[in-house]
Amino acid sequence: MGLKPLSDRIIVRRQEAAEKTAGGILLPDNAKNKPQRGVVLAVGPGKTLKNGTCQPLQVKAGDVVLFTAWAGDEFEDRSKSEDILIMHEEDVLAVLE
Repeated sequence: MGLKPLSDRIIVRRQEAAEKTAGGILLPDNAKNKPQRGVVLAVGPGKTLKNGTCQPLQVKAGDVVLFTAWAGDEFEDRSKSEDILIMHEEDVLAVLE
């Protein structure tokens, strides 16, 4: 991938959008909602506190997370032709087990 997140940032690969509804209707690309679930690819070292210590992150690479709809900044990984998100750990709502 070639990206190393800094501070309290994480890199997330968004999961694929649903191709059809629960009733079986196929959705065109422009009607699909962006999923708010993804897999953490990499994490930064942690947030630097005011006293100079580093607070480690609660998520780790490989975790499946739920995040807010407008979380992070989206970039295209051209080597794999997929979109990735770089976001702060605080944008993560929950880790799925």
